[in-house]
Amino acid sequence: MFTQVIDPLGNLTLTCLVALIPVVFLLVLLAVFRAPAWIAVMAGSLVTFLLAMWVWRMPFDVGSQAFLNGAATGMWNVNWITFWGLILFNTLSLTGLFENFRRWLIAQGSADVRVQTMLFAWAFGALLEGLVGFGYPWAVVAPILISLGISDLNAIRVAAIANNAPVSYGALGAPIIGLAAVTGYPLLALSGSIGSVVAVLALLPPWVLLYLVSGRAGMWSAWPLAVVGSLGYILGQYPVAVYMGPYLPDVTGSIVCFAALLLLLKFWQPSAILGYGGVPLDAAALAQHKRDHGLSPGEVVQAWLPFAILLVVVALWTGPWSPLPKVSWFKTAAMACAAGSACTAAKPDVSAVFNFAPWVGGTAILVAWALVAAWLFAIGKLTGDLLGQVFRKTFTQMWGALLVGVFIFGLAYVFNFSGMAASLAKGFASLGTAFIVVAPILGFIGVALSGSNTSTNAMFGKFQALVGAQLGLPPLLLPTLNSVGAEIGKPIAPQTASVGVSTSRFVRKEGDVIRHNMGWTFVLLAYLIVIAVAFHFLQPASMTLPAP
Repeated sequence: MFTQVIDPLGNLTLTCLVALIPVVFLLVLLAVFRAPAWIAVMAGSLVTFLLAMWVWRMPFDVGSQAFLNGAATGMWNVNWITFWGLILFNTLSLTGLFENFRRWLIAQGSADVRVQTMLFAWAFGALLEGLVGFGYPWAVVAPILISLGISDLNAIRVAAIANNAPVSYGALGAPIIGLAAVTGYPLLALSGSIGSVVAVLALLPPWVLLYLVSGRAGMWSAWPLAVVGSLGYILGQYPVAVYMGPYLPDVTGSIVCFAALLLLLKFWQPSAILGYGGVPLDAAALAQHKRDHGLSPGEVVQAWLPFAILLVVVALWTGPWSPLPKVSWFKTAAMACAAGSACTAAKPDVSAVFNFAPWVGGTAILVAWALVAAWLFAIGKLTGDLLGQVFRKTFTQMWGALLVGVFIFGLAYVFNFSGMAASLAKGFASLGTAFIVVAPILGFIGVALSGSNTSTNAMFGKFQALVGAQLGLPPLLLPTLNSVGAEIGKPIAPQTASVGVSTSRFVRKEGDVIRHNMGWTFVLLAYLIVIAVAFHFLQPASMTLPAP
């Protein structure tokens, strides 16, 4: 029976430095050499495996099993859901339904830049993040903002800052699903703890967005937009995150936010209609902004119907009332003992598990897409040729991300199983409760360099959980801060920026965008650290595991 060794080099500081080699190696490949993500994680997984065998004395056989279990988890638990989410998005895009939805949405906004920003960057961006992620909210929202008079660089910054809060629930919950896989904590519990922090975090960005597009005076004169925009998103996001899981909070949050903002505009309008920079619009500018979506009521219903189908299917399928996600066809695990424990082969306390549950969330998305596709075939919007285009486009967009999902979880499982994460946790635990400040910063750094909240959770999630256990903190606190910290780092992630600028004149000028975004990401990170400390001292019960 393999037993982990916490300090194989006899010097904990040196051991921790060696344990950081895979992380540093991976991030250098991504951020310095700009290697494709799938190549970087493949090389990083090889370095991790060799160090685990050489320094931490992990046997090759059980280590290989741990890697394969991690790779299978990445493929089935994460890739399966992101693939079908993008298939659904591309189906709506290529059949024209998504464009109709966008036209309808643009027509709802007044000419006021603050209204447009809340509808498009905040609410619409959350919907895009919830469905797809991967930088698509920037790529879709920025051109809308540019067409409304905001300069390219500032439009991208607005889209990026608006994209902060929804990221943990992006791509139909993939980051939280990955975090649950590496920590072993219940998916619903993690979704709820992250939802609690995100609900507080989401109070600030709408104010920042109004300030960015209209200045201080414009922000204060449109304060109802910030209040209703933030509370509308939270009202749709928080209960779904806590009671249903990580699949739909962004989608429901965005839809409730749309409804709340549009209802507000029926009863209240800004006293002065402002353009970008807080400049009042004249009659000519107002006439230019007046738009008609040109859609019939039936076409508007068609544009909304796929989202309704998605919500109903996923809610019925994945909610706590459904037995489907709990069905398991088989489970395999590599077993080991933690250092200093009294475990035996019969009762190991370290495991790297792959559980093949056929009816996971990704299968729910597949069923929702199949229903949408069948309906589109029936009304003549989808053909066999167009369906082929959907799959070809999705595979072209995703093959690299699919490989990343395989190798990053293989790397993470070996990192955790071998004892490398436990060694790091032992070293960082010397910081005491001050580590609460460090936890979100690690998530911030991880996503800023890797570009992926899911990858950051895979790399650091178990390590954060182990530090929390050694410090006696509520179990969900540090993994939660890791995931939400990763949200904040998204606007300065090169890989996200490369997708986000693809529809602007800043293609291959990601550095300009990252520098422009950086200041406000630090403001939001400081805000998150305050939230972290407040949850630790004032609301620790929300970060505890449910009773068995």
